[in-house]
Amino acid sequence: MIEIDGSYGESGGQILRTAVGLSAVTGKPFRIFNIRSGRPNPGLKAQHLKGIEAVARLCSAELKGARLGSTEITFLPGKIKTEKLRIDVGTAGSVTLVLQALMIPAIRAPEPIEFEITGGTHVAWSPTTAYFRHVFSEYLRMMGIEITSETVRYGYYPKGGGLIKVKINPEELKPLILEERGKHIKTEAWSNASRELMKACVGERQVNAAENILKLDKKNIKYVSSYSTGSSITIASNFENCFLGASSLGARGKSAERVGEGAAQKLKKTLDTKATMDKHMTDQILPYLALSRNKSIVLAPELTGHAKTNIWVIEKFIDRNFKTQEQKNNVKIEC
Repeated sequence: MIEIDGSYGESGGQILRTAVGLSAVTGKPFRIFNIRSGRPNPGLKAQHLKGIEAVARLCSAELKGARLGSTEITFLPGKIKTEKLRIDVGTAGSVTLVLQALMIPAIRAPEPIEFEITGGTHVAWSPTTAYFRHVFSEYLRMMGIEITSETVRYGYYPKGGGLIKVKINPEELKPLILEERGKHIKTEAWSNASRELMKACVGERQVNAAENILKLDKKNIKYVSSYSTGSSITIASNFENCFLGASSLGARGKSAERVGEGAAQKLKKTLDTKATMDKHMTDQILPYLALSRNKSIVLAPELTGHAKTNIWVIEKFIDRNFKTQEQKNNVKIEC
C-alpha cells in the first residue's frame, strides 16, 4: 500500500488525479490523506469525487472514504476494462480535470474506449475543452494515442451543464524527444461566447484584442447555447514538432478585450522562451513520459509547483527517474 501525504508541495487535486490514474495502470493500491489541505476548502470537491469514482469503475477498484469533503481515501485497483462511461459532475466542476484522471488508465484499456462527461467545459483553474483537443490530444497523438473529442454543449460557471464526448484508441506509448520546435506552421484562435453576448460582439472582440499582441493565422468564433453567460478564448501555435497553447476566460466585470489579451500574453510569454511545451502541458504530460518505455526529453518554460509535485507522485508508482536542468530560456526535463 503506497502512502501519500496530500499536503505535499502544491497540495492540490493534481496529486489525487495522478495517483488514481497510475494506481489503475500499475495495479498498486494507495492511501492518500490530507487531501487538498492547502486549499481554502480542503477535501474532495464534486469534480475530484466524480473522477475517482469513474476511474474506480474503469478498473473495478475497491474505493473507501470517497465522499464530498473527505480528506482521506483508499484505492485498491482491479483490472482495466473497456466500458463506455457517462459521468455527470453535477456542477460547473471541470470536465477536463475529470479527464485528467481517466486518460491515464484509458490508454491501457484493452479496446477503444469512450467517455461522455457533463459539467464545466470552460471554467477557472482548468484546461478548456479546446485546449484538451488542440494541445493535449496533439501531444498524445505524437506518442501514438489517437484521441477524438467533441464539445457537444458548452458549460460556463456557475451552472455548468456542458458536455464533452471523447474516444481514445489505446496503444503502446512512444517516447517524446522534443528539443527543438521546428518551423512555425500557424497560430490559431478559438473564441466562444454564450448567445446573449453576440450583440456585444464578445467573440470578435476577444479575437481582435488577442491579435493586437499575436498574429493569428486562423480565427474561429462561435456563439453557443449555455445555461450560464460566459466566454472563453484558446490560442495555439503549431510548430513542426510541438503545440504551444494558452486560454483565458470571461468573467463578470472583465472586458472581452482583457480576455483576449490575457490568452495572447500568456502564449507570447511561452513563445519568448525556447520551450517545446507550455507550462500547463508540461504538468499534464509527465505521467505519460513515465509510462513510455524509452527515454523522453521535453523543454518547459519553467518548472512549476504542479510539475514538481507530479514528479514526486509519479516516482512513487513507477520506477522511472526524472532529471531537470535549468537552461537559458527553458528547463530541460528528462525521463
